[in-house]
Amino acid sequence: MRAASLFTEAAGLPLPAAAARFAAFGVPVFPCVPGGKRPLTGHGFHDASTDPAQVSAWWRRWPGANVAVPTGAASGLVVVDVDVHGPVDGRASFRRARDAGLVEGWELLVRTPTGGMHAYYPATPGIAQRSWQAGRAGVDFRGDGGYIIVPPSARPIDTATSGYRIVQVARDPGRELDAGRLRDFLDPRPPIRPRPVGGQSVGREDAERLARWLDRQDTDRNLKLFWASCRLAEGGVSFADALDAVLTAAKSDFGPREITATVRSAYRAVHPARHTTTSATQGASPAGAGWFDRRPSPARPAVPRRGL
Repeated sequence: MRAASLFTEAAGLPLPAAAARFAAFGVPVFPCVPGGKRPLTGHGFHDASTDPAQVSAWWRRWPGANVAVPTGAASGLVVVDVDVHGPVDGRASFRRARDAGLVEGWELLVRTPTGGMHAYYPATPGIAQRSWQAGRAGVDFRGDGGYIIVPPSARPIDTATSGYRIVQVARDPGRELDAGRLRDFLDPRPPIRPRPVGGQSVGREDAERLARWLDRQDTDRNLKLFWASCRLAEGGVSFADALDAVLTAAKSDFGPREITATVRSAYRAVHPARHTTTSATQGASPAGAGWFDRRPSPARPAVPRRGL
């Protein structure tokens, strides 16, 4: 079944039935707070599952929970998230990228409650596609280490409740996206160069500043932590300094186990030869494997937990 067909079918169902439908086709899901984007499970998208018993138990407990899907290798899909917030309007950036031929091949367009858009693409098999943010352009990329809220979920906006709505379906199957080229187009930056800071390790001051910024975030803090950790890894900040800075600044509700897994995963993604571990690869499947060809099954095991 094509992604467009599955999402279109699920969009017309109640939330518990939609979650069950995704899981039946091998798409892992997990619950988020009703009307919001914060995970209700202890480890967020690490807990995403296709096990029908687990999915049913979650939505019996939280029947109004929004449905979330991890992006990247876990589900075989990636999403370009176009934001519209205040002075930032990512629609203009998306149009520029479209005119440059960088966002062709989407299979599904979903309008978000805030007036933005999610463009769905198949993930590239066998290649890690890390999530990133181009804040000034108003565009985020949701790949490995990210997740999205999917139809028929909804959010309260002002005095009304607005849903995630499918607005366009491509006639042809989706094509893979070159997320790296898109990022370079939207957010061109010179290479980050390590620099000494006092008597401390390289970049420790930067790590502490990012940690304080992360602690002020109310939503998507896992994604922002992953993005920030990747920047620190690229800039030559040691893993120990980055982890220590974030653990020192983080509030108690942003647990040390979750922080450690996220920072480690970011450093492993940037420097795979230095940070590869057996646990990170066990049970992993190629990105996109079977996403467009999955068939319903009576039961599937939970998705293995892996770092961001």
